[in-house]
Amino acid sequence: MLIGQAWAQSGGGAGGDLLGLLPIVLMFVVLYFLMIRPQMKRAKEHKAMIEALQKGDEVVTAGGVVGRVSKIGDNYVSLQVADNVEIMVQRPSVQVVLPKGTIKAL
Repeated sequence: MLIGQAWAQSGGGAGGDLLGLLPIVLMFVVLYFLMIRPQMKRAKEHKAMIEALQKGDEVVTAGGVVGRVSKIGDNYVSLQVADNVEIMVQRPSVQVVLPKGTIKAL
């Protein structure tokens, strides 16, 4: 008797499968707008800031070193951190360009 009822039941429609995927698709959309898109925007802004570096800019590196840009190369920047003391850092390691006169205030 139970076997006959099992054979008599119809299979689920294709609409149930699409409805099951909807939460996963929504999670990816939310992930894109909350995490991926802002990160791409920040990376684009950082790249523009690195390309706009000029001699004399006061910057902070990723390691926390504060200095004034004295020389700019394709991949490296020379920072003057004290009188007659210069260090070379990679351009992408520059995190923040400070307003002029900040180093004197420190």
